[in-house]
Amino acid sequence: MDEMEEELKCPVCGSFFREPILLPCSHNICLACARNILVQTPDAESPQSSRASGSGLSDYDYLDLDKMSLYSEADSGYGSYGGFVSAPTTPCQKSPNGVRVFPPAGPQPPAQHHLLGGHQGSLPPIPRNSCITCPQCHRSLNLDERGLRGFAKNRVLEGVVDRYQQSKAAALKCQLCEKSPKEATVMCEQCDVFYCDPCRLRCHPPRGPLAKHRLVPPAHGRVSRRTSPRKISTCTEHELENLSMYCVQCKMPVCYQCLEEGKHGTHEVKALGAMWKLHKGQLSQALNILSDRATEAKEFLVQLRNMVQHIQENGVEFEACLVAQCDALIDALNRRKAQLLTRVNKEHEHKLKVVRDQISHCTVKLRQTTGLMEYCVEVIKENDPSGFLQISDALIRRVHMTEGQWGKGTLTPRMTSDFDLTLDSGPLLQTIHQLDFVQMKVPAAPMLQLEECCTINNSATLSWKQPPLSTIAVDGYILELDDGNGGQYREVYVGTETICTVDGLHYNSTYMSRVKAFNDSGVGQYSKILAMQTSEIAWFTFDPASAHPDIILSNDNLTVTCNSYDDRVVMGNSGFSRGVHYWEITVDRYDNHPDPAFGVARGDVLKDVMLGKDDRAWAMYVDNNRSWFMHNNSHTNRTDGGVGKGATVGVLLDFTRRVLIFLINDEQQGPVAFEGIEGLYYPAISLNRNVQVTLHTGLPIPDFYTPGEADLSGSVC
Repeated sequence: MDEMEEELKCPVCGSFFREPILLPCSHNICLACARNILVQTPDAESPQSSRASGSGLSDYDYLDLDKMSLYSEADSGYGSYGGFVSAPTTPCQKSPNGVRVFPPAGPQPPAQHHLLGGHQGSLPPIPRNSCITCPQCHRSLNLDERGLRGFAKNRVLEGVVDRYQQSKAAALKCQLCEKSPKEATVMCEQCDVFYCDPCRLRCHPPRGPLAKHRLVPPAHGRVSRRTSPRKISTCTEHELENLSMYCVQCKMPVCYQCLEEGKHGTHEVKALGAMWKLHKGQLSQALNILSDRATEAKEFLVQLRNMVQHIQENGVEFEACLVAQCDALIDALNRRKAQLLTRVNKEHEHKLKVVRDQISHCTVKLRQTTGLMEYCVEVIKENDPSGFLQISDALIRRVHMTEGQWGKGTLTPRMTSDFDLTLDSGPLLQTIHQLDFVQMKVPAAPMLQLEECCTINNSATLSWKQPPLSTIAVDGYILELDDGNGGQYREVYVGTETICTVDGLHYNSTYMSRVKAFNDSGVGQYSKILAMQTSEIAWFTFDPASAHPDIILSNDNLTVTCNSYDDRVVMGNSGFSRGVHYWEITVDRYDNHPDPAFGVARGDVLKDVMLGKDDRAWAMYVDNNRSWFMHNNSHTNRTDGGVGKGATVGVLLDFTRRVLIFLINDEQQGPVAFEGIEGLYYPAISLNRNVQVTLHTGLPIPDFYTPGEADLSGSVC
């Protein structure tokens, strides 16, 4: 009930409807609010008057720019229109729903008082040439001489509002309590009395005749009490006449006087009760459909609320995963940091050791050199020439030797103080800056678009797409079909397209198809399996792509001849390996007794010799008197009976019995031509320029022939 409240409020004042009137656009408005938003239009500019009774909905036009100027934001009241002088300025108000409301102007001359009707005589009259704009659809509606009384009162809406307000009122009291009535708990529809529980047990026991009475909750009882008496509606134009008929064209109830006056005399009218029941049924049917949509919307809202919960759960899980991954990167960086610090420490210790060793070595040598120098100075101070000369040579050699030990490189540091290590962190920093989320999930299962999937002849077309809410990247798709006999699936397409046509399937077979998507992370799930049935009967034409260049085709590749005197071969564009197939060729032209050949062939048959000359064709060649069967240039089963212009040659290929049979003019020509037929065969003929034939396909099996038990072991096309 609470959801219905907005339907029961006026779009202008925002309160519950009071005396609602029904506009021709099917929207409702309070009678007082309707007067407040009236706008006066000049006679010269007034559009074609529309009947406020609603008999001509097509006459109501949308509010144009000039009429919208009447609601100018610069005004505080009615605006000017053309040469028309506006009414005195009045303050503009806004309803709770945002619709601008113009309070009524001052009293008008009594001569216009009749526009509102007698029951509204206390209200100021409405000016002539007034119009009202629907606050919901913004259609401009012109009033006729009846004014607002020309709009029908919506009594149904008024009753619904009344019942709704009553249901929201204070609780009903028991009607049988003597002192301080208690709150009623039930209402008897037959007794029309509200009872509390003690009074019900005392005065309305559930036994005897009272056991058949129907007890309902007080609110329902109040509604039923409100709706039980049906009011008899009277005509708005003829207040003494009851509404008893319904004008189908005007879509409004009418009285007999309306019909007698001729206003609705030429219109189709029906009984009011019948139309009431009919429209109630239509409304109920529409409500059932709307109820289904509301149920779907509720289920959808539940799904969305579940998605909110799943998103929150997945967000927490993903955030935890992200934190764990970043922590792992930080741990790895810390471990690497420790390793690099160890290397720096080793280099540091090595440098110190080398420098300290050099310091120790130089200190020893310097002490030795200093001692030698002091010794030599003391020797030079001696005054004994002979003693000096005894040791001078040795001292000179020692001094030179010691001086040589301080030669080049001795006084150069063996190690620099700089660390020849530079940390190359640029690539890592760049990688960190480029660190981002990548798609690590396999794609979702594709959805087959059934409206675009079809089979034509022995070809199947499948179309698919990714689920609409899937954001996972897809690199391609894999389409799989079985063998048409419940066997294993095989890949027939791998690529990025979302539609594929598979040719060369078996006729009269049911193929199971499925598709899956893949990306760098792997292969996703399969779609739902779709069964596709190929045509029961083969429809095909001659194939210009594989025909000999001398072959001439016409009639949509159904008629063939040749421009050479030598025999040339042309094949059909469909191959067979399963089932029973029958086609015919009619001879359109037959000159100079040629020998056309009819039969089947492999795809690599020779095209420049008569059909049957090689081991890849099985044929019957025929002249005007007799025929022969031929395979691998072997001629067998000569049979009387030839062809001429207008003759018909039939070819019956039965893979269930693995036989090939020929007919001429609906009669079997000779015995079974060939047996052990299996594999893939194409219809084929050979002819020269003296013959022209036309192909007929999609024919039923001849009546004389009964196919054998099906053997579905033929190879796949």
